[in-house]
Amino acid sequence: MEQPEPKRPARKPLDRDPAPPRPSAIAAVEGRVLDPATAITVKGVSPRSTVYVGPRLVISKSVDFEGAMRVLRAVAEPLGWDVEPEPEDPRTVNLRFGVRPVRIVVASNRATIAPDGWTLLQQTRAQFGIESVVGVGLDHVVFADPHNEGHPVIGGNPHNDGHPHNEGHPHNEGHPADSFPLSTYGTPGSGGRQPVSYVGPRPPRRSDDAVTGRRPVVAILDTGCGSHPWLDDVVKTDVDLDGYVIGFDDPATDPDVLGDLVGPLDGVIDAMSGHGTFISGLIHQACPDADILAWRIMPSEGPISETAWITALAQVAELVRRHRAGEPGGHAVDVLSMSLGYYHETPEDLLFDPTLFSILADLSANGTLVVCSAGNDATSRPAFPAAFAPWSDGAGPIADDPDRLPVVSVGAMNPNGRSDALFSNAGSWVRAYESGAAVMSTMPPFQGGLQPVARTKVFGRVRESIDPDDFRGGFAVWSGTSFSAPLLAGRVAAMLCDHLVDEDTSLAVDRGWVAVEELTSIRR
Repeated sequence: MEQPEPKRPARKPLDRDPAPPRPSAIAAVEGRVLDPATAITVKGVSPRSTVYVGPRLVISKSVDFEGAMRVLRAVAEPLGWDVEPEPEDPRTVNLRFGVRPVRIVVASNRATIAPDGWTLLQQTRAQFGIESVVGVGLDHVVFADPHNEGHPVIGGNPHNDGHPHNEGHPHNEGHPADSFPLSTYGTPGSGGRQPVSYVGPRPPRRSDDAVTGRRPVVAILDTGCGSHPWLDDVVKTDVDLDGYVIGFDDPATDPDVLGDLVGPLDGVIDAMSGHGTFISGLIHQACPDADILAWRIMPSEGPISETAWITALAQVAELVRRHRAGEPGGHAVDVLSMSLGYYHETPEDLLFDPTLFSILADLSANGTLVVCSAGNDATSRPAFPAAFAPWSDGAGPIADDPDRLPVVSVGAMNPNGRSDALFSNAGSWVRAYESGAAVMSTMPPFQGGLQPVARTKVFGRVRESIDPDDFRGGFAVWSGTSFSAPLLAGRVAAMLCDHLVDEDTSLAVDRGWVAVEELTSIRR
């Protein structure tokens, strides 16, 4: 008689630290990797890996800036360093939220080790106690999905691991551990970025007169949005606050207009180019009647500093507040979709993170639902801001508050709609799943430097194999939780459509909760 195969024990999800990006990927922002094996430690503060701007700290506007400076300078002096305040970004000077960066420099007439924010922060904690630096933290490096940028080139294309899965890879080289199954999502034909033919109609968008009330507004903070027939009359990229640009607006560095901006002079489309246009197309497919605001904060290869991100978020929060208060200069934002984040180094630093969370909480209290991608590192380690969502086991860092909308974290599913994508982060902090592997959406009309494998001419017509980076057809396939979040954001907008006839804040929160409970596992 054949014996039944013994059951394997259930595998416990791995709360591992994703492998760090290569140095060249973070050099532009003076990024450094915090290695728990070598990082300076303090009793009660056990660090985990993260990426941060090396010679800088940030001080929240919610604490006494001069008092924090005195403490930091007292600790820096014996190390041969000084702490110099940098000007606050003028865009947040008159706003409620923001941070003030400070730079750590070598003091005059001294030779010492390179100034480092983590070292100074830990030394201050050791000498004056953890409470002495509440509101002071690292300036984290923020990726368009945590730690997923800048791996070596495979098959002649830059790797866009996790941020979206691109040619030749996504989760290669240590992220996670050279897993072949995970890397398949980066291969064209298996979910990697590639051109695709779309032969269906444009999503049907009703006229303004046919929509009851105002249209729902979905905003994204990403690479902006390029020109596309589906999006040109749907997406706004020029909404500002008091004349100040939100994010960046230099046309010479626009990754959704100019596909190849960095790296070798080979014409290869950069890792993030087209990312915002792709996301905008997904929102448009999920809710054709929605208006979209696309602000550019992410370069073509990423990443950005947390300071730049917080500046943009503070401006968006002020736009929303003014709209709800009926003040001039505001703008409605019903859903904010963000496909970016980072991993936190210590639970203790959550004493600082409320600076970030307080902005999200303010948006949520004003009726804006914040939707965040969970990340593409196949780990259960919480990634922020997605992990600000209510945890199903109640172990999250933020207490639930039914009077404001929750942050919603979104993981990725495979095209079958039944299984989760291997690359998707997971855990009790991931509260919704949407399609995120091999999804189809809009792309700028890039024609990259790669060429078809073969080309000939027969009967007066050109014949060739598929050009792997010729997106002049306007559509592409791509993979990542970057794309799950905007799909959910669009579905929320679709539920709000025809119901936005009253700008009362409490009603906006109630409407948002109805959508949250319908589309996620979060309950009020």
